[in-house]
Amino acid sequence: MKQHDNSSLSHVEQMAGLFSVATEPDRPRLEESRHRRAQGRGTNMKIKDESDLGAINTVDVSDTAYLKSYPVIFADKRPPYLAIEDISAFYQRRWNCIIVEYAAHSATAAERSRGGPRPPSNRTGARRSPDSLCSAAISGPGREAAPLRQRARAPEASGMVWDRQTKMEYEWKPDEQGLQQILQLLKESQSPDTTIQRTVQQKLEQLNQYPDFNNYLIFVLTKLKSEDEPTRSLSGLILKNNVKAHFQNFPNGVTDFIKSECLNNIGDSSPLIRATVGILITTIASKGELQNWPDLLPKLCSLLDSEDYNTCEGAFGALQKICEDSAEILDSDVLDRPLNIMIPKFLQFFKHSSPKIRSHAVACVNQFIISRTQALMLHIDSFIENLFALAGDEEPEVRKNVCRALVMLLEVRMDRLLPHMHNIVEYMLQRTQDQDENVALEACEFWLTLAEQPICKDVLIRHLPKLIPVLVNGMKYSDIDIILLKGDVEEDETIPDSEQDIRPRFHRSRTVAQQHDEDGIEEEEDDDDEIDDDDTISDWNLRKCSAAALDVLANVYRDELLPHILPLLKELLFHHEWVVKESGILVLGAIAEGCMQGMIPYLPELIPHLIQCLSDKKALVRSITCWTLSRYAHWVVSQPPDTYLKPLMTELLKRILDSNKRVQEAACSAFATLEEEACTELVPYLAYILDTLVFAFSKYQHKNLLILYDAIGTLADSVGHHLNKPEYIQMLMPPLIQKWNMLKDEDKDLFPLLECLSSVATALQSGFLPYCEPVYQRCVNLVQKTLAQAMLNNAQPDQYEAPDKDFMIVALDLLSGLAEGLGGNIEQLVARSNILTLMYQCMQDKMPEVRQSSFALLGDLTKACFQHVKPCIADFMPILGTNLNPEFISVCNNATWAIGEISIQMGIEMQPYIPMVLHQLVEIINRPNTPKTLLENTAITIGRLGYVCPQEVAPMLQQFIRPWCTSLRNIRDNEEKDSAFRGICTMISVNPSGVIQDFIFFCDAVASWINPKDDLRDMFCKILHGFKNQVGDENWRRFSDQFPLPLKERLAAFYGV
Repeated sequence: MKQHDNSSLSHVEQMAGLFSVATEPDRPRLEESRHRRAQGRGTNMKIKDESDLGAINTVDVSDTAYLKSYPVIFADKRPPYLAIEDISAFYQRRWNCIIVEYAAHSATAAERSRGGPRPPSNRTGARRSPDSLCSAAISGPGREAAPLRQRARAPEASGMVWDRQTKMEYEWKPDEQGLQQILQLLKESQSPDTTIQRTVQQKLEQLNQYPDFNNYLIFVLTKLKSEDEPTRSLSGLILKNNVKAHFQNFPNGVTDFIKSECLNNIGDSSPLIRATVGILITTIASKGELQNWPDLLPKLCSLLDSEDYNTCEGAFGALQKICEDSAEILDSDVLDRPLNIMIPKFLQFFKHSSPKIRSHAVACVNQFIISRTQALMLHIDSFIENLFALAGDEEPEVRKNVCRALVMLLEVRMDRLLPHMHNIVEYMLQRTQDQDENVALEACEFWLTLAEQPICKDVLIRHLPKLIPVLVNGMKYSDIDIILLKGDVEEDETIPDSEQDIRPRFHRSRTVAQQHDEDGIEEEEDDDDEIDDDDTISDWNLRKCSAAALDVLANVYRDELLPHILPLLKELLFHHEWVVKESGILVLGAIAEGCMQGMIPYLPELIPHLIQCLSDKKALVRSITCWTLSRYAHWVVSQPPDTYLKPLMTELLKRILDSNKRVQEAACSAFATLEEEACTELVPYLAYILDTLVFAFSKYQHKNLLILYDAIGTLADSVGHHLNKPEYIQMLMPPLIQKWNMLKDEDKDLFPLLECLSSVATALQSGFLPYCEPVYQRCVNLVQKTLAQAMLNNAQPDQYEAPDKDFMIVALDLLSGLAEGLGGNIEQLVARSNILTLMYQCMQDKMPEVRQSSFALLGDLTKACFQHVKPCIADFMPILGTNLNPEFISVCNNATWAIGEISIQMGIEMQPYIPMVLHQLVEIINRPNTPKTLLENTAITIGRLGYVCPQEVAPMLQQFIRPWCTSLRNIRDNEEKDSAFRGICTMISVNPSGVIQDFIFFCDAVASWINPKDDLRDMFCKILHGFKNQVGDENWRRFSDQFPLPLKERLAAFYGV
């Protein structure tokens, strides 16, 4: 079986007096862990390459954290090359423009300080090199090109002079005509007219051919003080991107001029310009220039002592960014460990009179907590004492950074916080209700982190009466949330989606897994049931953090939490205000996993109430109700179907056709969860379900169409061959094939459609035959095109872009679905194609997901048409052997499974290949902490190898028999288990001494069978009775007395021993 892959309290100022710092020896390092909830059903967020930010003159998202506290131009449009994701770009409507502050969630230093990645761009297009947009000359019609110099002058000619401290000055003056032209371009670039924007983009790109173009940019930023700030800042940000893309090609004179101008202007009177200069400095530093700019850090640290506020703040801003971006090298011998000086210096500024400076100081030190930097650990008590002194700071940004520091210290220096934990918890309770939501959010992270610590239950138990109401209150939508979510818009189904509304989707490669008696298909843990109700606000906010904290605390305290929750729920769920009612439904969903047992007595009343809420007049209530009901789907399915399942299914299907797109999305996701739980319980209602899902094809906009594919694919996985009826096929396939034909090979909407078709093909089996040939051929073509593009990119990376290999992965997985569904019927398609040659290349690809999917396909083709696979076995087996590396779990898992399938087909001819794989397999099955799925597949493959080549495998029996037996005792009776046990029995007959020490484990594994085939039962009897006869009745009695009673009874009843 396969699966896809509130308010500040008046006495906070007294907090400092609550703490005193104890000194204890350092404790061992703790691993960093972060709570950031992945959003979106069925989205497997792989880490991708660095975001494609477009052209040279792109402002990237890393600037936004630094600039967001500074004024920027507000506008409703922006040039495409100013790809700022979280702040409005720089636009000038008129000379005296209106400057506003646009505060938005951004990729702040919080994530970076915790070691988390910067968020990927939402762009889904192919990645381009920064130079790829150079397409037009600088001069437009009727305008001559500025006389910029083609080559930088040599250092001797450029008037560089050195003083005794080797400080260099670069005497460069701009050509006035060229300067005016660049200024004109910068102003035109702020036009809302997209045609003008494109023209300017081309001209600015062309200017990169001139080495001293960057001199003009730094000149505009630092020397043209008469120019408006947005234009100056924009010039600096374009320069910053040039540094990122081409810094290694800058002539030395240009580099030195830029560095000198940056340091001379770090104290500019404009906060916006200071921020831009700081970004430029840190970008240069991140290009490896910390080593080549030895006076940078000493100079910035000395500027901290300046009596001029602007200079101090500008230097601190730059240092903060350097600490964020270059933390690792700062804590290395490469720079002679400057943190030994810098961290004590930063600590001195915790008591500075300026809140901005205090905030910078804390933020700088925070960068080194998670890594347990030695320079900080030496001053840890001073650091914590200073943090406590800032606990009641009037500046929100300082309070936020204090909270952030305490959260991280909770992870790595619990020993230092433990003596003060009561007061810290009380403080965090206050801050979680802070009027500034950013402070409240940072404080709310504390509960998530604390929940991971073993001390959590004891530390928080007496604070629960205060904490739970605070978290519940944080789960209400704020007024601004409702505005951003367009909560007053109830019907929007006819409004097309904008492309930025659609998250990039990445494919999850197929993973082979065994079936289990207790839980159906063993699935990878995913995030499908995470809170996914307000993704348009931000990826992470106070509402979501509060709900996630309640969720994890429910898992810590289980039913002990209910006395604190139930009185609140009773009031919330039946409240007349929809916002309050909605938050109550969210609370009910958040506690579902942890408090399920304690909630069961209330569910017969709550589930019907929730089903009624699916018809609430407010769309946001309907959508969150879908999610909460999905969290209780397992209980619903465990009851008689007419009681809850049928009415829930009926109402969810109505909501799938809701007039609100958010409700459609939530209903589709909830229904997919219900499908997974109900499985064949849905078979009587298939016609009604398919009728609704197919109708949704004509109703849905782009985004929800992708989620609809997931619901259909999950239905196919859940009901299997019951879908293979002519009337169902005729309903389902035409709209799917219509979408299939509409999409181009380069369209990423193919991913969810191909995933869906893979599940449908597997379920329909022969019912998919009329559609298989064009689908098969397109998949082969997708693989071939991707491999060809990859070869071109490898040979000439400057001329050819790297392909998006997800197209190849998803095509391989659909081919697997076809092979599994069609079985032998795929033979002629394989015979007429070059799929085995392509698969051979895919099996050697550098990308693990490609290898993972190719091994799954190999196993499925081995089962379906081995006559075509067999001639390639000599080439395939060495590759399979080298991929038995458990560091790549899914690759190793699928390679292991494929080896097992091949061995069954090869029989005794498998003998030459045993040495290539056996030792690795034995090592894997004995490896600690190996995932269950990999253990099970490894055990089955070892058993199968022993079945076909017992003489070669049996000598190693004693090395794997115990983990082998424990791995397979819980999987269902099936053909794979059957062949594996035949193998172990055969090996025992060859090497009986190999099982003697662990015979009780073999007995337990045999007893796991519900209904073995007669000849396999006879093999079990022969071994059991043989062992009993050999040791004698008395020894057997003493031996079997060690058995648990159920095991003893089962062996006696089934095998007479």
